[in-house]
Amino acid sequence: MIPPIASRFVAGESEAVALERARRLDERGIGTICNLLGEHYDERGPADADTATYCTLLEDIAGTDLRACLSVKPSGIGLDVDESVFRENLARIVDHADAAGVFVWLDMEDHTTTDATLDAYEAEARAHDGGVGVCLQANLRRTPDDLSRLADCPGKVRLVKGAYDPPKEVALPSEQVDDAYRTLLAQAFAEREGGIAVGSHDPAMIATADRLHAEYGTPFEIQMLMGVREPAQERLAADHEVWQYVPYGEKWLSYFYRRVAERRGNLTFALRAIVN
Repeated sequence: MIPPIASRFVAGESEAVALERARRLDERGIGTICNLLGEHYDERGPADADTATYCTLLEDIAGTDLRACLSVKPSGIGLDVDESVFRENLARIVDHADAAGVFVWLDMEDHTTTDATLDAYEAEARAHDGGVGVCLQANLRRTPDDLSRLADCPGKVRLVKGAYDPPKEVALPSEQVDDAYRTLLAQAFAEREGGIAVGSHDPAMIATADRLHAEYGTPFEIQMLMGVREPAQERLAADHEVWQYVPYGEKWLSYFYRRVAERRGNLTFALRAIVN
């Protein structure tokens, strides 16, 4: 049984529960990004098992009319085992997704995995003419260059502020992250013809994206977490493309506590979301 403080942010333990949530979100005009919980495996077995589960989920989504896609963590499909394992499992997932007509997002984890994640994303996105997206974090100093690198790459880019605490030599001071996010949004709208996802709950960042959309005409989508500003998600869905990130799986406890431990502000964020 998932306790209330976690059940607000995690759909449940089974695929069936995640797909049921997707159906409810679909009725509210919101798409679903399904994420199977499990990460930082140091052996191949669990990574291969989660890859197989993702492939089954893809087939099950393809058998519905749901507006749903996947989001995959590199360390959940083998990056901590070996980069070759990660690349092999990602290729398997993306091949299944291509056949099923389902989009796949590749999450970004801590700064030490950025190069491996971007290399894998670019290879799969170019091989499949899109159909794959990747997350970039505004709190990393390198991100403007990474965004430029991907300017002509098919697929999508999700911009987030960053949930990890990288060392200061690679990260911006926290007070500069909002300005960096705005700058990255402007860069994305200027350089890309589409495939922009605003991964933020901050109304100021969404307003910036609206302004840039009016200026450039470039389409974009909004992505928010399950359990955070859900009334706002419904309001935004009236005239925006909105997707909700929906984690599920038996490993919910380690996921929840890891999110809290990674950054002190995450606990405050979770508690604030509960009471608002």
